[in-house]
Order: sequence, then C-alpha cells, then structure tokens
Amino acid sequence: MFLQQFIQGLTLGYVYALMALGYTMVYGILQLINFAHGEIYMLGAYMTVISFGFFTGAGLTKTHLFLSLILSMLLSIIFVSAYGATVERIAYRPLRNAPRLSPLISAIGVSIFLQNFVMLTQGATYKVFPPVFSNTGLTIGGAKVTPVQLTIILLSSVVMIFLHLFISKTKTGKAMRAVAQDRIMASLVGIDTDRIIAITFIIGSALAAIAGFMVTLYYSLINYYMGYIAGIKAFTAAVLGGIGSIPGAMVGGLLLGLIEGLAAGYISSEYKDAYAFIVLIIILLIRPAGLFKRPMEEKV
Repeated sequence: MFLQQFIQGLTLGYVYALMALGYTMVYGILQLINFAHGEIYMLGAYMTVISFGFFTGAGLTKTHLFLSLILSMLLSIIFVSAYGATVERIAYRPLRNAPRLSPLISAIGVSIFLQNFVMLTQGATYKVFPPVFSNTGLTIGGAKVTPVQLTIILLSSVVMIFLHLFISKTKTGKAMRAVAQDRIMASLVGIDTDRIIAITFIIGSALAAIAGFMVTLYYSLINYYMGYIAGIKAFTAAVLGGIGSIPGAMVGGLLLGLIEGLAAGYISSEYKDAYAFIVLIIILLIRPAGLFKRPMEEKV
C-alpha cells in the first residue's frame, strides 16, 4: 500500500511542481504572486479537451492517437502561452510601479474573469476526456504504475531538465536571472526587462498548460473552477520549496504530492485537499522562507 500511494503522490507531485515553477519564476522577477496562474492551468486542460475533440471529429485519433495527443498538447501550450502574455501586458505591466496591493488585486480580478469566461463560453457542467490509455501497466513490488502515471512522470522530468538547462545555459535564461537579482541594474546594462518579464510569463503559462494536459489525461474530467484548488496547492508547493527558488519549486511540488498521496492513503482521502492548507500553515509558522531559503531582501 505504501508503494502504491507513493507512486500516486509522486504523479500528483510532478503536476504541482510544474505549476509551482510558474509561480516562483514570476515572483522571482516581479515579487508578485500571480493568483491567476491556477486559471491558466485550467485553460490548458480545456484547450486539451477541445483540440482532442477536434482531432477525434476529423478521424485522426483512430489512426494516429499518439500524434493527436502531441498536437493537442502543443496547441494547448501555444494558446495558453498567448493568454499568459496577454494577461501580463494588460493586467500587470501597467501596474509595474504601482503599490504592491494593486497588482495583487489585479491578479485576483484576472482569476475571477477567466473562471467566469470559461463558465460562460464552455458551460458549467463537467467536461469528459475519453480514456486513451489502458489501465494495465508495470507492477513494481506489488504496486501498479499505469501508462498515464508513467507518461506524467517522464514528461515532467524532461520538461524540468530542459527548463533548468534553459535558465542556466542560454542568454535569455541568464538575462532572467539578472532581472530577478536587480531589475534596475539589468535595464542599465542593456537588458530589455519588459521582454524578459513577458518571456517569463509565457514560460510559466506553458508549464501550466503542460500540467493541465497531464491532469486531463490522469482524471479524464475537468471543470471551470478546477484551477482554484490546484493553484493554491501549487502556491503551497512554491512556498514549501522557497518562493523564488526554481529547484525549491520542483522539490516542493514533489513533497506536497507525496504528503497528499500518503495522507490520503493512511489518514483519509476525504480531506485530501485540506492537507495542502495544513502544510502551508506549518511552513509559515516554522520556516516562512521555505526549505531552500533565500535572503528576504527588499528590492528597490
């Protein structure tokens, strides 16, 4: 039972980690908690269902199922990344130099708007994604690993490795680290900070879209308010690892998923959404800076 719950928790942990990366990247550069990030993830799930439904209607899924899934994920990434860039340009950039409370209120407003926009355009009922993988899988030590779980773990790992290489090796990644360290000094040495911030939102939105794609495969059921709880859990994962720390977001997401999976198995699955809040309260009381502590300096 432990191994089975561990695998389920690890699968959820990878989803939380991808979402937490979006939170932590935006916070690292802007010192802003993007509370609309959960709705961006929800848009990724809806775009997956819509695009896969289009391919099903065109008959592509019968002959090229794997290609249909890849195209659905790519369309979701493109669509949601465009949404993320638009939200940054309209809702956050004009408030860049405003008091911190203003962009926070704007983020909450964007969250409410996106949630109601999807409800009005797609309906308030649940959307069903057809199961595309079989339930048979690998058996490890008496625990079963389904093809969906294996896909989520492998895909998330590859995405995280590419993100790490992008941040540490590329010119844009170095510019992002420079802007996160000191935005004013970065602009003085010739870095286009507006462009870098927009790229950060695009990357964070793409990660949320991948998370939405994976959770759609995993649960086969989505709704317009699914981003609220998922967003809070991802935020908890970012705080757990140390908000602003990319490795911390990865570790925090995995730890939160494992905590939720094991607690659901050994305590009660009825309160699985409450465990994230309990973890958040404990972290804020014991170690507010998170496991990967960063200096809490005020940026000018």
